[in-house]
Amino acid sequence: MFETPITVVGRIVTDLRRRVVADQEVISFRVASNSRRRTADGTWEPGNTLYVTVNCWGKLVTGVGAGLYRGASVIAVGTVHTSEYEDRDGVKRSSLEMRATAVGPDLARVIARIEQPAQPSHPVAPAADGDTTEDQADGDDARAGGTQGAAEADAEGLVLGAPA
Repeated sequence: MFETPITVVGRIVTDLRRRVVADQEVISFRVASNSRRRTADGTWEPGNTLYVTVNCWGKLVTGVGAGLYRGASVIAVGTVHTSEYEDRDGVKRSSLEMRATAVGPDLARVIARIEQPAQPSHPVAPAADGDTTEDQADGDDARAGGTQGAAEADAEGLVLGAPA
């Protein structure tokens, strides 16, 4: 099957709509991506706007539902297709839809705090004599507080999560 990959940078222009389709949850919203052109005199003028309906399935539902909202600046990656339908007046119409594989905030336009779900801790294997070695304990400290140094080093207080 031919699928067209696309990345859209824009703003969410509708409320997020969560529904169940064939026993699977999906969140849908519309993104508007505006273009601008520089004129001969150096000023900017608005160009065309691309509207895309973004459908988020699977694990995206939780993150998108918790972190995004109408008006948020986003970057959406996925594959697109055209959906054809008839409106209430019987006129044939079409719209561009994306099945998203990744959606996130546009960090050029917003400040975000990344939170990851809790990871199961990995117990340290005991040494032969039953005591934990200093090297093993240091490894535990690095896993448990590995992002603390990054948090302290960040002058603006923005903490980004790191995989365990």
